[in-house]
Amino acid sequence: MAVRIRLARFGGKKAPYYRIVAANSEARRDGRFLEQVGTYAPLGGAEQLKLLRDRYDHWISVGAQPSDTVAALVRRADAKA
Repeated sequence: MAVRIRLARFGGKKAPYYRIVAANSEARRDGRFLEQVGTYAPLGGAEQLKLLRDRYDHWISVGAQPSDTVAALVRRADAKA
């Protein structure tokens, strides 16, 4: 079982809201996940990224692979901080 850190889409039509989750790579996009490690809201003025950094780092340390999108969001958040 490979664990991926990826986005799960929530919100309504044309109003996306994403949860950043650690999930089995074989699970569906919006399906079962192991833990929620953050949220991302791309609309509403400034982008809103909230990341539980300690939990994100924990999953990375046990071998979870972030998706390309999540990795880019985290890099961008690190650059701002």
